[in-house]
Amino acid sequence: MSTNTEVRFKVGGVAIGRNEGERLRACLGSLVRDLDHVVYVDSGSEDDSLEMAEQLGVETLLLDTAEGFTAARARNAGFRRLLEIAPEVELIQFVDGDCEVVEGWIPAATQFLQTHPQVAVACGRRREIDPDCNAYHRLAEMEWDTLPGEAHSCGGDALIKRQAFEQAGGYRNSLIAGEEPELCTRLRKDGWTIWRLDEEMTLHDVRMSRFGQWWKRAVRAGHAYAEVAVLHGSLTERHRWRKLLSIYFWALLPVFALSLFPLAGTSPLVVTGFAYAIQWARIARYRMRQHGDPLADAFLYAASCIVANWPTAIGSLKYIGNRLRGSRSQLIEYSQHTAGLHAHQTADKHT
Repeated sequence: MSTNTEVRFKVGGVAIGRNEGERLRACLGSLVRDLDHVVYVDSGSEDDSLEMAEQLGVETLLLDTAEGFTAARARNAGFRRLLEIAPEVELIQFVDGDCEVVEGWIPAATQFLQTHPQVAVACGRRREIDPDCNAYHRLAEMEWDTLPGEAHSCGGDALIKRQAFEQAGGYRNSLIAGEEPELCTRLRKDGWTIWRLDEEMTLHDVRMSRFGQWWKRAVRAGHAYAEVAVLHGSLTERHRWRKLLSIYFWALLPVFALSLFPLAGTSPLVVTGFAYAIQWARIARYRMRQHGDPLADAFLYAASCIVANWPTAIGSLKYIGNRLRGSRSQLIEYSQHTAGLHAHQTADKHT
């Protein structure tokens, strides 16, 4: 078992954020509780994020606005700064500024990585701080409920071996989203594995209250999925292409129905509605069986998966269009980046 002293010596923390308000205080506080060396990378905050971090004794770094902001670039910059102040670190706990690391996670994940040489990344269970705030927070809570075991990728919160991170060359700076699965793809191609542990990892605050935010988040996810699929669209990554084809099929189903079924004397509305109902029931059944979701939650999740096909398809097509034009994609932000704002008034799939 790793001792607290060993963890503090071998593990460093990198947090990134922009205008996170009090969420950042909780995030950094949870890191300095367990670690001696923590770097906070700020992407142009207009609040007092940098001052707050400095008050907590955290090393701070402000990204140069000339190169543009991406989470990938921020994490890479934080990693480099961490090695400058603590060259002895062997593991890096990356965390987003809207997350708080659960006490006990870092020692448990450190122990796992130390005893599993081929595992490059350990991630655990992310939870929403207030999942009952509204439907969007509830959906995020269910999205984070991933099954433990070997995984294709991790999210923004993860404990990563320095050796593997350096071998892969870190995150791809240019990605506006999906930098974590893209890195994990390269790690797996190098022979490493990714594991989700059955451990509580972080508390998250999605801070979402409007359908427009949810829609933008799905557009962002589609952009990321298409970009990673294009970058790593080999046979070993064919599940990404299957996913994209599924998204396009369900998004364009009404068009297919209008084009084909009238010729067979069948109502397009009936055919489309029946197909969506079957898919809705199938996803809900999966959630109840595999994740133990209550019926209402399972139906909510299934409905969100079906509706998300349209913004996800739009996001993927945006990436493809930008790539064909040779233009650079712009950040797609959905959070309420307002200092001190807390969405729920207290102290974003399987298809």
